Amino acid sequence: MLGTSLALLILTGCASAAPEVPEPAATLPAGAFVELQQLRSDVAGRQAQVHLVNDGDAPLTVREVRVEDDRFDGPAARVMEGRVSTVPAGSSVDIRVQLPPVDCTAPDDGEARVVLELVEDSDSTEVTASASDPLGFVAELHARECLLERVTDAASLVFSDFEPSAPGAPAALELTVTPTGGGALTVSGIGRTNLIDFAGPTSEEVHPLGVEVAEGDAEPVVVQIPIVPLRCDPHAVQEDKRGTIFDLGVELDGEAGEVELFVGEEMRGRILTWVAAWCGFGG
Repeated sequence: MLGTSLALLILTGCASAAPEVPEPAATLPAGAFVELQQLRSDVAGRQAQVHLVNDGDAPLTVREVRVEDDRFDGPAARVMEGRVSTVPAGSSVDIRVQLPPVDCTAPDDGEARVVLELVEDSDSTEVTASASDPLGFVAELHARECLLERVTDAASLVFSDFEPSAPGAPAALELTVTPTGGGALTVSGIGRTNLIDFAGPTSEEVHPLGVEVAEGDAEPVVVQIPIVPLRCDPHAVQEDKRGTIFDLGVELDGEAGEVELFVGEEMRGRILTWVAAWCGFGG
């Protein structure tokens, strides 16, 4: 009897020590799914859209929204904090989020998860859903900004001035490359945008720059880039989203790539005003 009791005690002890199986994480109701998208209007402000589709039978009410992705150094939070979105059955909504800085210790091929606070009556529940990225913009953003981070270890790149011109003549966009002394870098060229072209005998999509920075350099290099409007239809200015975001071709450690450089909001306004006056439809 003692042996039987001891055996039962041991079995009971083992059973009580067994780990508990965790509850599955709450997820979206059937028929609902999320995607990540980035519109042209989101690029300059480093924002994105959580596209929530509700193909279920009941409406969804969403309060807090955040995107968690190892490729960023923190969550992407809802831009309109405290706002509530109601998505009727058979409908969809785009919720804008602010993207945090990238984490360059993570690989480009990560996966995004969207956490949504669903509200029903006086209760709320957090649900987590895997988010697809149909255009792969997060991977491209991560790769591009991590390259820019490496580039700025060698030199800072900034559009430092803009001189408008009379109609028919090229304006001057000034790029300043300031070496840090920490590495070698070549800025090979600048690409035209959907709004801005380059003046010259032959107009090319990429204007050569040929700025070379050697390790140990400290003197800034200033380049004047002759620009003209690529197009003169008024809605090109009125609906501009990316016309003043330029692609710069760079070479770093034997690797060629492209980084994006925005002129900044103040200079963007001056350039758009110049395009309108140059084209003859300014106020």
